[in-house]
Amino acid sequence: MPRRDGVAWNSMIHGYASHGRMEEAQRLLQKTSNQSTVVWNSLISGYVANGVDNEAVKCFNQMRTREIRLDSSTIASILSSCSTVGNYNLGTQIHAYASKAGLMAEVVAASALVDAYSKSGNAYKACKLFTELKVFDTVLLNSMITIYSNCGRIEDAKHIFKTMPFKSLISWNSMIVALSKNGCPMEALNIFLEMNKLGLRMDEFSLASVVIACADVSSIELGEQVFARATSSGLDSNPAVSTSLVDFYCKCGFVESGRKIFDATLKLDSVCWNSMLMGYATNGQGTEVLSLFNAMRDNCVAPSGITFTAILSACDHCGLVEEGWKWFHEMRHRYNIDPGIEHYSCMIDLLARVGRIEEAMKLIDHMPFKADACMWSSVLRGCVAHGDNDLGEKVAERIIELDPGNASAYTQLSGIFATSGDWASSAVIRDMMKENQIRKLPGYSWGDR
Repeated sequence: MPRRDGVAWNSMIHGYASHGRMEEAQRLLQKTSNQSTVVWNSLISGYVANGVDNEAVKCFNQMRTREIRLDSSTIASILSSCSTVGNYNLGTQIHAYASKAGLMAEVVAASALVDAYSKSGNAYKACKLFTELKVFDTVLLNSMITIYSNCGRIEDAKHIFKTMPFKSLISWNSMIVALSKNGCPMEALNIFLEMNKLGLRMDEFSLASVVIACADVSSIELGEQVFARATSSGLDSNPAVSTSLVDFYCKCGFVESGRKIFDATLKLDSVCWNSMLMGYATNGQGTEVLSLFNAMRDNCVAPSGITFTAILSACDHCGLVEEGWKWFHEMRHRYNIDPGIEHYSCMIDLLARVGRIEEAMKLIDHMPFKADACMWSSVLRGCVAHGDNDLGEKVAERIIELDPGNASAYTQLSGIFATSGDWASSAVIRDMMKENQIRKLPGYSWGDR
């Protein structure tokens, strides 16, 4: 068949695939005698683009059976499908093939493999592969900033960012997010200020990420400057920016300002609803949480695990035991969300707070997690508040066993002994604190930081 006919066939297959007409594209492939790599790539990329990943994998296997040469485009397309369908063994086989075929020298194939390993949850292999590569582009380096960030290897992420020959907007955004996620909010703010100084264009992700950093350091002044920048850019009503602003104001204690942003947001998604719910919950406004949750359900927004963390926290602050039990059960039986350790923690604290210690202990015994020092501390506070010294003594000893440096457990255990008239044991506990250099931390407010 003349070359121009082969090009024509490929163009037709690509055209059908790009419009989602995969059956016609498949029929054309069967009719043409031009079984080239380019034609098969068009079909595979069409299946991937249309979300029919299993068919893409079948096509790939047919290519191998017919010994049709694979190139970097084939590798990139099929690795995307491997990640989607969870066929990670095939991904490993493709890595081996790409290495033997010399395709690892092509940045498209190399980037696809790094991305595939990362999406499969194998960050170690992604990082190891990256160190073996000889070719890089900005897209690959941006991916590695994110991968290193997710692994907690922030110094490696910073090194890539500093040594990149070219930085795209995604590079800057990725670095801000990486620093914020890894406990470096001031460095994240410095990156933003450098962007501003260089006059670089900022998008909703730049602004949302830096607002999160402002929230982490409670920098009202800089946060409001970013808000002004978002407004002047017409991005203040963007869902990502709005959500970060809601979170920012609530973390700084200005819940009413957060609510104004929330009310002004044009498209409220579940993330924004959850940010406002958590804002109320972390500021102890339980009644507002429950009221907003009713509005969320009225708007047919599906709740998530975060939603129920806020609800149970609200019930905890308000002492609403029956309401708490209701939503604790409903999240599983009505919304198919299995309670996580944070949900159990809220319920245990709620039960202990109102003196229903026995229920709290039963919940600990039956939950699918091992109770940590924080959960036992909730029980201990309940024991002390409601005079259950016998159980309180056992719980305090359990906390000290789990967390030998827990000053509060020592202090409360000493207090329990003193309350029951056992001054000698109380003195022994205080001596243990001195001997182990365990000091009770002084209380302070957020504004004192």
